Amino acid sequence: QVQLVESGGGLVQAGGSLRLSCVASGRIFDVNDMNWYRQVPGKQRELVAGISISGTITYADSAKGRFTISRDNAKATLYLQMNSLKPEDTAIYYCYARTDYAAYWGQGTQVTVSS
Repeated sequence: QVQLVESGGGLVQAGGSLRLSCVASGRIFDVNDMNWYRQVPGKQRELVAGISISGTITYADSAKGRFTISRDNAKATLYLQMNSLKPEDTAIYYCYARTDYAAYWGQGTQVTVSS
């Protein structure tokens, strides 16, 4: 089992920045990929950014150039630095971790960007 706890969400004005954190606990040495997803009510959850255990990074087109994903394996923590935030970035952001045998989600953290 892996437990994920996100933090760092909040209310910010357009153009501002936030840094999300996701702390993993439990069988953290089994974790391979870690991703950030977001979801707006009534819409499907979408991938924002992902980072593999080897450090390969992918971004959604909407995140490229503004968001930076990173992970500190020693601290079992995943980060998402979000700059130049836009109102359309408003969503609940979820941390995701995958092992060879299961996938895990955090409870989510709300990000609200005001115009």
